[in-house]
Amino acid sequence: MVAVAAAFGAWSILLPVVPLAVLDSGGSATLAGSSTGAFMATTVMTQIATPRMLRSFGYRPVMAAAALLLGVPAFGHLLGNEAWVVLLFSALRGIGFGALTVAENALIAEITPPRLLGKATGMIGVFIGFSQMLFLPAGIAMGQAWGFGTVYITAGIIGIVGFLMCLRVPRLKAARPSAAPQQYAVAPMWKLVAVPALALTTFSMSYGVVSTFIAPAARELDPVKGAAVGGLLLSVVGAAAMVLRYLAGVVADRLGRPGTLYIPAQVAAALGVGLIALTLAQGWSLWLLVLGAVIYGGSFGIAQNEALLSMFNRVPREKISEASAVWNIFYDAGTGLGSTVLGAIVAGSGYSGAFGVGAAIIAGGLLLTVTDMVLGKTRVSETHDIQTRLRRLRKV
Repeated sequence: MVAVAAAFGAWSILLPVVPLAVLDSGGSATLAGSSTGAFMATTVMTQIATPRMLRSFGYRPVMAAAALLLGVPAFGHLLGNEAWVVLLFSALRGIGFGALTVAENALIAEITPPRLLGKATGMIGVFIGFSQMLFLPAGIAMGQAWGFGTVYITAGIIGIVGFLMCLRVPRLKAARPSAAPQQYAVAPMWKLVAVPALALTTFSMSYGVVSTFIAPAARELDPVKGAAVGGLLLSVVGAAAMVLRYLAGVVADRLGRPGTLYIPAQVAAALGVGLIALTLAQGWSLWLLVLGAVIYGGSFGIAQNEALLSMFNRVPREKISEASAVWNIFYDAGTGLGSTVLGAIVAGSGYSGAFGVGAAIIAGGLLLTVTDMVLGKTRVSETHDIQTRLRRLRKV
């Protein structure tokens, strides 16, 4: 857990700083958003290959190498804010982030009893959330006080600490598919995880615009207090997500099934991001921005755990690392799309327009979840199990 927190600290401290440094140096909003987009693009490509690496090399070497890759390239940002520097070193850090995010969730699922899985995945959220709550605002504060170079050096050092801690991860390889012939067919994995993955993406797209543009948006809304509150907003999102992600896991363990809180979380998230958009459009109080961030952050925390547990619940055990990869791919792809596509909307329609589109996207994801809830009454992972056969006989 400490290793994951350190590695995520190296990521969190630079997440708002790199775009902010680009904007402060006179770069465009498109380049600022593309820095996060490049990071997430290589993250997603790495996540696709990570399950195979976990089976071949095991969790310890993969996580250690990932932490090192996540931290060391941070020093490259010291070269400046030219487009090639920003995009190249963001992309390199994304490789480490991609492997680490898949490995951490899969490892917890491998070693935790199913009855405690909700709390375990929630506890990961606590460590990650605490790291984000600490380092997201710290990066902005350090950059404004001592310059962005100090932040880059700090991120590199934190990544190296994460590497050292990853060396203490248990020696374990991801479960391999059974070589024995199967007596029943297994439903295609994409059918089992598509809706939770897509619904999660609607949340993470808004997170892309929140993490990239909430600080400059707050500064534009209130030039006096905006800089300080911008850092606070990032901390608020992380804290709310941390607490409610864990509570969602507790509820799932107690009920024996995930998904109960997903629809309320979607409704609340759409309202929270919508409030941010309206506050920016109407020039309302800066503290309404904080309220919107609290609502969105808490809802996003619930959605993270509900989606992950739903995927683990639907797939065979030997597919756990793939389920973790899918969760992370759609999470990070959404973040990258949000920062890039919605970043382009910022250039044309301002910050309020981007947040408004983000709220609409989350609302659209609600339809997917409702449909999935209805279809889930007859969903099975194994297409020739006894339940499915009895259901077919009743139809004859």
